Amino acid sequence: MDTINAVRALGALAHESRLAIFRQLVVAGPNGMAAGEISQRLGVSPSGLSFHLKDLTHAELVSPRQNGRFVIYTANFDAMTSLIGFLTENCCAGAPCPASDLPNCCANEA
Repeated sequence: MDTINAVRALGALAHESRLAIFRQLVVAGPNGMAAGEISQRLGVSPSGLSFHLKDLTHAELVSPRQNGRFVIYTANFDAMTSLIGFLTENCCAGAPCPASDLPNCCANEA
């Protein structure tokens, strides 16, 4: 991940509602969650949710897919892992440490 993408991702997560939405999608895993369900679980209005999901999608942290009449949103685990890797790449003066030894989150579940 480069600095521009890291700043975009961190900026998208730097809002209470967007962070809550992203964390809810991480919990949902690779199956994702319908927009209406996210709205109900987090108590975010549909118009507000749409605004926040657009920002998260633009930052490539969330991916939408059409499933019939529903839009299902999924956390982009590759982007999340890349962001964490970017933030920890020089951790511990370059020595291996738990923060830089990330598992491939949910890779085998998709």
